[in-house]
Amino acid sequence: MDDAQHNHLKAYGLAYSVLQRTEKAEWLLNYRGGAFLLLDTPASRRRAGLDGVTVIGLNDQALAAVRTEMSGGNMDAVPLERAPKVAIYSPPNANPWDDAVTIALDYAGIPYTKVWDPEVIAGDLSKYEWLHLHHEDFTGQYNKFYISYRGSPWFINQVNRTVAQAKQLGFNNVPALKKAVAEKMRMYVENGGFLFAMCGATETLELAIAGANIDIASSFSDGTPMDADADQKMEWAKAFAVQNAHLEPSPLINSMSDIDGHQVNVPGRRRALGTFSLFAFSAKLDPVPTMLTQDHRSVLQDYYGVTTSFTKSTLKPGTRVLANEDGMPLAKYIHGSYGKGAWTFLGGHDPEDPQHEVGAAPTDLSLYPNSAGYRLILNNVLFPAAQKKPRKT
Repeated sequence: MDDAQHNHLKAYGLAYSVLQRTEKAEWLLNYRGGAFLLLDTPASRRRAGLDGVTVIGLNDQALAAVRTEMSGGNMDAVPLERAPKVAIYSPPNANPWDDAVTIALDYAGIPYTKVWDPEVIAGDLSKYEWLHLHHEDFTGQYNKFYISYRGSPWFINQVNRTVAQAKQLGFNNVPALKKAVAEKMRMYVENGGFLFAMCGATETLELAIAGANIDIASSFSDGTPMDADADQKMEWAKAFAVQNAHLEPSPLINSMSDIDGHQVNVPGRRRALGTFSLFAFSAKLDPVPTMLTQDHRSVLQDYYGVTTSFTKSTLKPGTRVLANEDGMPLAKYIHGSYGKGAWTFLGGHDPEDPQHEVGAAPTDLSLYPNSAGYRLILNNVLFPAAQKKPRKT
């Protein structure tokens, strides 16, 4: 999984297919960019050939040499035990450009099931080991798209459809529905699930779990969104990653809170894009963050999203920073344990589309088979498959 690999992203799909067949596999952390050790079977050889994945055969002597090399450096081997059942929280009408994770899983050939509010409210999350969140606004403000797209048919349809869904499920308004969905997700992690989110889903999930309740949909009839209550009582103890954040009080400023450090949609506050750097963890002592940061690049080009980064001053003390925004007091990639489960947040919308305008064409990953940014997403899909070792630090 270093520069010799022809297709990094489909290699994750190959590893996942091995786990589906209940064959043995290992993740060689920090060895050649985080290589996978798989049994040499006809099925794996065939898939690797079809997908253009570079594989190297090892006899017993060569494998022993690899293990000897790994024992002397910041490397370790983690057994991969099972293919996690994957769910993506995504609306039925999601557009191709809406979600980088869906694009990544489709390209890698990793199967998943889509779930939405009815399934979440019904308790279906317990069927899955790994949950990814579409870039939903869990505060019920529709990512404040009403500021620029209030008259657009797609936005009007989204509002009408979501209001109808809330009523059908027995909620008074959309914020109440989304807050209940967020609480179901919090409980899912607390009970042992793994949650991964990007872009605005990260920030708004935290706000919803902590208690934000902002109803703007009911005021669309007269064209004036209701003011947000910036002084709402927030229960930060329930949130995964942040504390003491402040809600954006104006409904006409396209920001949710001060959690996001880049404020891309607020011209007067916007920070320029730069780079972010992955933190180097000890593979033997800290295997979990090491798994999540496996890559063939340690410094990556940044990319915007509704939530691009996380202001460090709002992070809880126990939050693990996996990647720093270079030269800024911001984190790009964060992780933590919660109850029996774990969560990971990655800022930004699409690692290969830095600006990402609404309505942009979906990223064609056949043009980016070695994407270092997309590897971070796929690290998270395999993370629940690994046999976790007790942390020694």
